[in-house]
Amino acid sequence: MRLAALALLSALSLPLGAGEVPRRPVHTYSIVARDAATGDLGVAVQSHWFSVGGSVPWAESGVGAVATQSFTDPSYGALGLALMKAGKPAPEALKALLAADADREVRQVAMVDAQGRTAAHTGAKCIQAAGHEVGEGFTVEANLMDKATVWPAMAKAFRTAQGDLADRLLAALRAAQAEGGDIRGQQSAAILIVKGKPSGQPWNDRLFDLRVEDHPDPLKELGRLIQLRRAYLLMDQGDGYVTAAKWPEAKAAYAAAAKLAPGIWEMPFWQAVALASSGKLDEALPLFKQVFAAEPFWKRLVPRLADVDQLPKDPELLKAIQTQ
Repeated sequence: MRLAALALLSALSLPLGAGEVPRRPVHTYSIVARDAATGDLGVAVQSHWFSVGGSVPWAESGVGAVATQSFTDPSYGALGLALMKAGKPAPEALKALLAADADREVRQVAMVDAQGRTAAHTGAKCIQAAGHEVGEGFTVEANLMDKATVWPAMAKAFRTAQGDLADRLLAALRAAQAEGGDIRGQQSAAILIVKGKPSGQPWNDRLFDLRVEDHPDPLKELGRLIQLRRAYLLMDQGDGYVTAAKWPEAKAAYAAAAKLAPGIWEMPFWQAVALASSGKLDEALPLFKQVFAAEPFWKRLVPRLADVDQLPKDPELLKAIQTQ
């Protein structure tokens, strides 16, 4: 790992971004953090800029998280993660990248590694109000804010908020907006959270990867998406319990999912399919009835599922379902 880090540092002898500065800055406020209890790593961000989630947040399970903003250079995300993966602590990784960047004074960058070590940089030419605060396993950073109280309010909110990492990251963003936020207003937001311990399957290590690309109230919309994501995670848990024939646990997970996402009838539909496929038709039928009453088109899907072995090819069972 040490040799890999040295090789990567050597490659940084050329300035990042070939010395080119973007014409327009992605001014924003963000937070990068590690959850001390779970080891999960995350970034959350809001900006008056379209699709901020496509450039600012970076994270890799078991490695770290990065936010790159102001006159954004995305290579800070990719290279920062590469250096931390090669064994560099977040402060050393950020120092190396800044040293190689001729335009460092227009950058605002923050990093946290898998051990909770943090670092942040606010260049002297970031548009005011601009600054950052480095805390215990987290950093908050902002530029072109209405007031210089934005990032201290974020830090306080993160420290005092209850809940999991997603709750606390969102609390920090809301605190920033309550202080006035971006002087230009709001437009987009994003949250990216990965597991603290990699599974070897990166696609399964992203707990939250949500973006609000363009919205008059992006934080409210991001909060809605976070809740919806929780509901679908619970559905996945329920399906896992069904596979393991753990019926009380499955029922509890499905019920919790439905409570978080009322009116999304696909959730009870697939719950009913899982129950019917597992010999629990009596429990499935009332759910099918509710779904069909709300959205009748789901009934037409039932025979198609049997055609591909997603429901038993049992004429009596299919008839019982379709007569609900």
